[in-house]
Amino acid sequence: MTKVLTDSRSIRIKGRSFLAVVLSPEQPLDQWLERLDDLAARSAGFFLSRPVVLDVAELKLDKAGLKSLLAELVSRNVAIMGIEGARPSMIEPGMPPALKGGKAASDIEIEPVSLATTAEVSEEPAKAPVTEIRSVVQSLMISEPVRSGQSVIFPEGDVTIVGSVASGAEVIAGGSIHIYGALRGRAMAGSLGNASARIFCKKLEAELLAIDGVYKVAEDIDPKLRGQAVQLWLENDTIKADKLN
Repeated sequence: MTKVLTDSRSIRIKGRSFLAVVLSPEQPLDQWLERLDDLAARSAGFFLSRPVVLDVAELKLDKAGLKSLLAELVSRNVAIMGIEGARPSMIEPGMPPALKGGKAASDIEIEPVSLATTAEVSEEPAKAPVTEIRSVVQSLMISEPVRSGQSVIFPEGDVTIVGSVASGAEVIAGGSIHIYGALRGRAMAGSLGNASARIFCKKLEAELLAIDGVYKVAEDIDPKLRGQAVQLWLENDTIKADKLN
């Protein structure tokens, strides 16, 4: 006899992944919070309605210290959706949940198998031949301008915009960003930890630029580069820029 295991009262539960900003505070925390305030002041709305993960793995905090840090972030309207790197005993009811296993790399390709969508490795037969593992370069093409309030998020690889990125819009890419128009909003390349990512634009008027988590806001950009076609890259944790010929 067949037994029905679900009925109309069942709750449907699905899995889904989202791209979140990861904040990794550094000590002394008061100085780090001052830099956070500076970023928020010079790039209005950066944390507005944005999921944020708090990574405390590098901090020496007890439960009271973690609660204090969370309170500081809440007072700044930074919505923490989860905490990484905290001991289970530090998480209590009312705190954001503990998270682990976040994906911080692009998909990989294992030859001769075409594409692996996760970083898991299955068991291989004894004496299996050694295969090469390399990054897969994927790209997204947007054939129209990105308007104010819109976000283009593509953690898998490069993003190309055939048009401009308006003030109040943002482009977030796991790889490089190519903009064949004016960049007036925010562009964040190498969002999952790619220090070799670059940003290219036909006309630089950005509100915020970031590569692998290192950022510059409008006031930090050399006035000689504004309105110019430029490329930007990361060198020794500093964003460098040069005009394009």
